Amino acid sequence: MSDYDELLEDELEEMAETDALEEAEERISEALLGGAASLDLGFLDLNVIPSSLGELTALTELDLSGNFFELPDFLGNLTGLTRLDLVDLQLTELPVSMRNLTSLTELNLSGNHLVQLPGWMADLSELTELNLEGNQLTELPAWVGDLSALTELNLSGNQLTELPASLGNLTALTALNLSGNQLSELPESLGNLTALAHFDINGNQLTELPASLGNLTALKSLVLRGNRLTDLPASLKQLTARQHVCHNRDITRTPNRSPSSGTRSSTP
Repeated sequence: MSDYDELLEDELEEMAETDALEEAEERISEALLGGAASLDLGFLDLNVIPSSLGELTALTELDLSGNFFELPDFLGNLTGLTRLDLVDLQLTELPVSMRNLTSLTELNLSGNHLVQLPGWMADLSELTELNLEGNQLTELPAWVGDLSALTELNLSGNQLTELPASLGNLTALTALNLSGNQLSELPESLGNLTALAHFDINGNQLTELPASLGNLTALKSLVLRGNRLTDLPASLKQLTARQHVCHNRDITRTPNRSPSSGTRSSTP
């Protein structure tokens, strides 16, 4: 590429960045004037975020996905937020000020580069949906079991090798996705998740399942394929046969069930 071409490319990138920033500032200004409860700044290719965003204290929903900035500390000023989307931001850490967002019920952090979860997230006790898909988590802290309002938890596509027993405290869970990790065993405490309807453990390294999974009487779909299972616990066989649970699996021996039950995967 010639020097001229490089200069032209730099100028075009600078123009695009300016246009994106102006678009964001315009949307924030309109939201301020109209007292908006929702704001979408997603996928504008922003490198910085206007500080005026911190003035939108009436916001309940905010989407900052698909940009290229570090999260500002003033994000913690938006204490009315109930939904926050932070998808594909290449985040490696979260600002401590986010601990103030205690009204959050939905938090989407999928597609980032988080290797651990900060302890202050335990303060987000109103969360009902937490999406951590596609990060680089190697362990799940025990305090996750304190997020007792959770109904949906997505931990797929990380690097988890084990789970804390406290995960069994999340008895309101209806959907749990653990697919695409490196789990070799599951804690017996998962049998406490009696409200669980959709359970995906596809693509791990499991050789056996805990017998306690037979307690999951609300189960509708169970995805088992991509593991090293050779059999199911008797309690789970009885459950899946009785409930006609749809489960994809690649094991040597499987329970008999009616042809009408079919197979389908679960994607919480």
